[in-house]
Amino acid sequence: MEMAVVNTYFRKKEDHRVTYKSGGRWTQVDYVLCRRCNLKEIRDCNVLAGDSVARQHRMVVCRMVLDSKKKRRRVRTERRIRWWKLKEEKCSVRFREEVRQGLGGGKEVLDDWVTTGGVMRVAAKKVLGVTSGNRKEDKEMWWWNEEVQESITRKRWAKQKWDRQSDEKNRQEYKEMRQQVKRDVAKAKKKAYEELYKRLDTKGGEKDLYRLARQRDQAGKDVLQVQ
Repeated sequence: MEMAVVNTYFRKKEDHRVTYKSGGRWTQVDYVLCRRCNLKEIRDCNVLAGDSVARQHRMVVCRMVLDSKKKRRRVRTERRIRWWKLKEEKCSVRFREEVRQGLGGGKEVLDDWVTTGGVMRVAAKKVLGVTSGNRKEDKEMWWWNEEVQESITRKRWAKQKWDRQSDEKNRQEYKEMRQQVKRDVAKAKKKAYEELYKRLDTKGGEKDLYRLARQRDQAGKDVLQVQ
């Protein structure tokens, strides 16, 4: 079962190791067991010389430090069309072609906006795609861009490749992709903050300044307690 006897991993005086005394004789008969993979969480293990649990038996105490990782709760949102991808020339050209084909090949927009709008939304979903509708709560994503998304996708492929074939080449490739993602994220954040600072220096940045202040105020509140 890959268990470990915790008592044997710490140097202690004899009086802090003996768990049973009777008739002038003493021995160590009580132990603490844990999974071997959890040994890194064990900080100390010894016998309390002054405390006894039962006659002739003394208490064995193990001190552990458990790292609790806060799981981010996924929040379901409405799936939206990735309209921001129209900034890319390749996507905008494909979008125009799809809309033109959907309108029968003509260059003029139909008077019926319901039909035209429907054709544009269908073309947008096909060319631009839609969001997953999942987002992690309390995750700062406003600086996200396509370069970061592509880098993360390549890292994911490298991880899957390494899972299928665990060799040194695939491991090194995955390691390099992880480092590349960190560099791309740092570069995207720096660019986003520089643009934000420039915008805040203008008259139009006053609204953004108030929005940031509100966000910081809300982030410092205990939402569950308020509810």
